[in-house]
Amino acid sequence: MKLLKPFYSLLICLGLLAFINPEDRRYERTYYDDGTLESEGWIRFNTRTDYWTFYHPNGHKSEQGFYSYGKKEKYWFFFNEDRIRIKEGKFVDNKEIGWWLFYDKKGRVNHKCQLDKGIKNGYCLKYKDTKLIAAEKYSRGEKIKEWTSFRAFTNENSLSDLK
Repeated sequence: MKLLKPFYSLLICLGLLAFINPEDRRYERTYYDDGTLESEGWIRFNTRTDYWTFYHPNGHKSEQGFYSYGKKEKYWFFFNEDRIRIKEGKFVDNKEIGWWLFYDKKGRVNHKCQLDKGIKNGYCLKYKDTKLIAAEKYSRGEKIKEWTSFRAFTNENSLSDLK
């Protein structure tokens, strides 16, 4: 009889553990006051994780991308209320890193810039009607130089700098 008490206690503990999710992972949706979907994505330990999508009040997508431990990571896309992409790029530890593309009202790339923690650091290329019209070079957010022709740019820079 004395042996059964520890056995039953162990059995009860194991039974309770079976109902506890060790990852506490769930899919969550939030809504605007009018009931329109505001955001949806995965939550783990009460923190955003994995893929998320956010919406404008009119129901159209506003942004989408990945979270890791509550911080934006990997590649993200951003849209205006008319569903036109306005920018896209990579996050590392919640900071904009690398080449980012920016779009005009018609959804065409109008400039792309190298960012470091959200600050221009490197080259920015400007386009008009899909044609390259200017290039700029930045260092920690400050413009160092600007070129208004491809020839002038390539005379002073290597195209491999644009990687």
